[in-house]
Amino acid sequence: MQRVSGDQAGNPAAGAVSSPPGDRHVLFVTVDQWPARLLGIAGHPTVETPTLDQIARTGTRFTNAYAECPICIPARRSMMTGTSPRGHGDRVFQPALPMPEGMPTLARSFRDAGYQTAAIGKLHVYPQRDRIGFEEVLLAEEGRGHLGGMDDYELFLTDKGQPGQQFMHGMSNNEYSWRTWHLPEELHVTNWITFAAARTIKRRDPTRPGFWHVSYTHPHPPIVPLASYFERYRARDVDAPLMADWARDPAALPYAVRVAHNYWEQLPPAQLADMRRAVYALCTHIDHQLRILIGTLREEGLLDDTIILICGDHGDMLGDNGLYAKRLMYEASAGVPMLLSGAAGDSRVGTGVTDRRLVGLQDIMPTLLDLCGLPIPESCEGLSMVGEQRRDILYGESLEGAKATRMVNDGRYKLIWYPAGNHVQLFDLDEDPQEMADLAGDPGHAEIRARLGKALAARLYGEDEAWLRNGELVGMAEPELVMAPNRGLSGQRGLHYPPIPPTDPAKAVGSG
Repeated sequence: MQRVSGDQAGNPAAGAVSSPPGDRHVLFVTVDQWPARLLGIAGHPTVETPTLDQIARTGTRFTNAYAECPICIPARRSMMTGTSPRGHGDRVFQPALPMPEGMPTLARSFRDAGYQTAAIGKLHVYPQRDRIGFEEVLLAEEGRGHLGGMDDYELFLTDKGQPGQQFMHGMSNNEYSWRTWHLPEELHVTNWITFAAARTIKRRDPTRPGFWHVSYTHPHPPIVPLASYFERYRARDVDAPLMADWARDPAALPYAVRVAHNYWEQLPPAQLADMRRAVYALCTHIDHQLRILIGTLREEGLLDDTIILICGDHGDMLGDNGLYAKRLMYEASAGVPMLLSGAAGDSRVGTGVTDRRLVGLQDIMPTLLDLCGLPIPESCEGLSMVGEQRRDILYGESLEGAKATRMVNDGRYKLIWYPAGNHVQLFDLDEDPQEMADLAGDPGHAEIRARLGKALAARLYGEDEAWLRNGELVGMAEPELVMAPNRGLSGQRGLHYPPIPPTDPAKAVGSG
């Protein structure tokens, strides 16, 4: 793998090309808040994902892939910079934080190598219209007009005679009530992203290879599936949420977990089952729309020369152990689908491969550059997923202060540390992939707990170092749990025409 210095990659001369354009195109697809287990090929008993399953069969499925910080903005910064949260500067959710100055991005690296670069869907950057190296951007930013900049999907709705109607279904972007989509099917954001992406591929410059980033906003709430997709799940038995013994007493949970447990209303069984059906409907809808992108590439004569990488930015607890959404280091929240299909005949990717190496979102940038024979900036911390080098430990982190969670994973054992209360959990993911048995107090696993605890302590930085004493984890006192009233309904959107007024961009909207 050829690497170039940050200065070389971050500040190219005008019109400079770091290497001749290759003969490989790239389709990089992201989905939002999709747990790794929600794939048919992963053995899920209910969800239908025939397209994703087939893409996995044509390439490699990475079964130990994680968001180093399972929160939207930090996760996407890792994808776009090839760095960990420590490298790019966000482990919280900072909506007004620009990309690190001078750090090469995934898009810029491909653009400077002569690729035509385009992004369609959600970027989640600031300023919203910052192209971060993409030559063309068509945004669907889930109604973040308060951050400034025009949203292309909302412009599309206006052109179709539905100005400001995106959120008139009444569902929140961060809650778990649901209903079916309220506008004509062709106006659903999933359909628009697919249409805009397919048209962008057809409008490509035929003299240059293409790098297309297609970023779907679902199955992240608002949970508003098309009625036709919910109908296919309506009469079907749905898998029940998990409930481990360690989670049965909410008052005994670590502070950071209790905050998450108390934030969302606990849905009764019938409503919880329907919510999961609605999420699965959103997933299957995206899966079917991906077929249009594959078909467009095939009909344009590009498919055999296209590398396809599909991943999630993080997962969702979906009611498991009484928990919802992300931010936690459990498998349902931090584990992501990661599928890589190479160009036809590329033996580096393989066909029908399952790869158990530890993978993070920071690995996407070096992997795609590596497969295209392009230099990898020295700023990249990630490893190529088709390279020989593998990590022994993956470190994860989420939030700061009393809500902080830290994690290390060695490929089999996962240790989760909650500084508030100095609480540790330990799971054997080989024997217990659903994390039903907490082994932290088991004398038979004391050596493993100690080893992983030292590995975690060695990776702490910044204000986290105050939670160490002589290299040992001591954490902080657990504060009293006080939940603020949810007056904003977790970031509920309203009527978006006339456009909503700008607000302080640094203020997080939603569940914090």
